[in-house]
This record gives sequence, structure tokens and C-alpha cells, in this order.
Amino acid sequence: MAHVFGGYAQFISYVLFVLGLFLLIKGADWFIDGASAIAKRLGVSSFFIGLTVVAFGTSAPELVVSITSALHGKNDIALGNILGSNISNILLILGIATVIHPLVIRRASAWKEIPFSLFAIVLLGLMASDALWGGNGMVSLVGRVDGLILLFCFVAFLIYSVSIRSVMPEEGAAVAPSLSLARGLLIGVVGMFGLLVGGTWVVDGAVLIANNLGMSEAVIGLTIIAIGTSLPELMTSVVAAYRRNADIAVGNIIGSNIFNVFFVLGLTSVLAPIRVPRQLISDIVVAIIATILLLIGVFTGQKYLLDRKYGYMFITLYASYLLFLILRELQ
Repeated sequence: MAHVFGGYAQFISYVLFVLGLFLLIKGADWFIDGASAIAKRLGVSSFFIGLTVVAFGTSAPELVVSITSALHGKNDIALGNILGSNISNILLILGIATVIHPLVIRRASAWKEIPFSLFAIVLLGLMASDALWGGNGMVSLVGRVDGLILLFCFVAFLIYSVSIRSVMPEEGAAVAPSLSLARGLLIGVVGMFGLLVGGTWVVDGAVLIANNLGMSEAVIGLTIIAIGTSLPELMTSVVAAYRRNADIAVGNIIGSNIFNVFFVLGLTSVLAPIRVPRQLISDIVVAIIATILLLIGVFTGQKYLLDRKYGYMFITLYASYLLFLILRELQ
């Protein structure tokens, strides 16, 4: 009888995990629609909506999962989700988008925004490398002071983005649906509720799945949760590449990666300092290498163009990274 109830509980955990991912994705979608409609009704520009509301919306699943995990003491999931999302954003999502259609990169993105995303992940690496320098034994710590520094960098990035508003076209900016203020508010609240409930179910389900499969919570965060919470970016970039809108395809990924480190990790570590196991240092290195490869790809061959060979290379590297995680888990 106990075995039956145990199997039933295990089945429920898988169902709640899948439902949680669905709520995260749809909740982010509803939140974007509702918040965009409210902002447009209040006269906020489309550019600023795209910069803030849509950027927050596509990274909202990572934000909710990371904060929920950290507050419950699941640091491996909190940090693994952010690192895994940033790695999959470049190697998997941007790789797929580039295979669909070669992407022309704006000069500003090549010289400023991509280097800024590299700075973000390198800064995280420095903050999380206490263990390599003899601090805190085998564990590093991204504490509240680190979180405040990351949030300060995020504000600086927002100021920079707003400062170049006058030289950036409105094309590709977020367009709000034609909703009334009341309907927009309702959809936004429902979306936020979906994010909160979905985040809780995903974290609880991930812990149970990790225990059932004998996998570490870090690997679950780096793979299943990371890919699941990156689905909004995947859909946005793939559709944009198919429509040959490189600005959205690339900008969505770079903006999301910057948002994940500076805002998501910054806010999470302020609320609950994150302990970083030594094994996750190698995943930070992978995220740094992925960003460097993106930067190299932009400036080699035909300048400011990511062609399909880089897309195939990125996807191959992501498959190799997953193999590395499996082998590391088996050690």
C-alpha cells in the first residue's frame, strides 16, 4: 500500500512540474500583454515597454524560480537556473535561430550590448570565485552586497538603454494589444498569479524529480528548469529569425542574459544570499566562453553577421555541454 501511495505521489510531482512550467510560460505571456496594455494606455513609449516590460516578462520565469528556490534554501536550483538559461540562450536558442536564418547584428549590439553581457557574466564569475581564492572553504557566496552591485549595474544598463532611445528606431519594439485599462490590469494580475504558483510548483517538482532520479538539484536547474524557463526567449527568437527580424532575435537573447545576471540574480541574492558550490564555477566558465564565442562570431568572417555555421557550432557545443553535465553527475 505504501508503494502505491509512493508511486502516486511521484506521479503527482511530475504532473505539478509540467503544469508549473506551463503556468510560468503562460503567466509571463499574460503579464506582458497586460502590462504592455496598461503602459500604452498611460502613454509610455513602445521602446520603453520593450526595454522594461517585455524584458521582465521573458525573464519572469527565471526570476520567480530563482527567488522561490533561494528562499527555500535551494541555492543549486536558484543559480543553476540562471546559468543554464544564459548558456541555453546563446548556444541553443541563438544557435537554432541562426540555423533558421543568418542574423545581421547591429553595430551597437556588437560593440556595446554583447560586451556588456560578457561583463555581466565575468563579474558574476569574480563574485562567485571565493572558493578558488580560499574563501569560505569549498563554497563561495554571492551575498547582499554583491546583489546590490549587480542591481546598480542593471540600473546603469537601463540608463544607457534609455539614453540611446533617440537613435533607435521603433521597429521591432513591443506593440501592446488593444486592451482596455481594466482588462489589461486583470490579465496582468492573472499572469503574475500564474508566475507565482507556477514557480512554486516547478521548484517543488524539480526537487522531487532530482531525488527520484538520483540527480543533483544543480543539474536539474541547469537543464530541465533552465530550458523550461527559457521557452519564452526560444519562441520569440525563433519566430523573429523566421521573419528575418535579427534585432528582436539577437536583442531578446542579449537583453535576457543581462537581465538574468544583473536583475534576477541581483534581487535574489539581496533577498537570500546564494551559496555557490565549487562545481558550478565550471558552468560560469561555460557561460563566459559562450558569450566570448558569440562576440568572436560577430567580428569574424562577414562582419556583423552570424551565419549558419555558427548556428550549427553553437548547437553542437550545447549538446557537448549536456554530455559534460551527465558525465560530471556520474562521477
